[in-house]
Amino acid sequence: MELKVKAVSEKIGREIPAPFYASAGAAAMDLHACLDSAVTIPAGGRTVVPTGIAIALPSADYVALVLARSGLGIKHGVVPSNCVGVIDSDYRGEVMVGLSNSGASDYTVRPGDRIAQLMVVPVVQARVTLVDELDETDRGAGGFGSTGR
Repeated sequence: MELKVKAVSEKIGREIPAPFYASAGAAAMDLHACLDSAVTIPAGGRTVVPTGIAIALPSADYVALVLARSGLGIKHGVVPSNCVGVIDSDYRGEVMVGLSNSGASDYTVRPGDRIAQLMVVPVVQARVTLVDELDETDRGAGGFGSTGR
């Protein structure tokens, strides 16, 4: 599967790396902040950070997901604002990452910092059928916490 990546900033490939898999077993590519200067996200605040790239998924059979970097989330409380960003196959604009800082202190994003991960996964578009009843299961309608701790 080929992912076409377009640099929408002249910094990509020079000052800011294009996305790449860091190891043979990596499931996602790091996205980097394409900024002219550092941006500080105050504790409890949010901001949108450009990546300097646009992508072209080959078909509606794929979606790109923007996911948190575990180190940023665990150490600093900085995660994507919408939890998981969805980049549809027909979107051609710049990939932007909304970041939220749930940490106790301000966090500064510098040009070139790794801010999120980009994962490409297959998509199945379900055919929706409205029904009067659903099939029974052992779990049934048991919701949050119903299967134990």
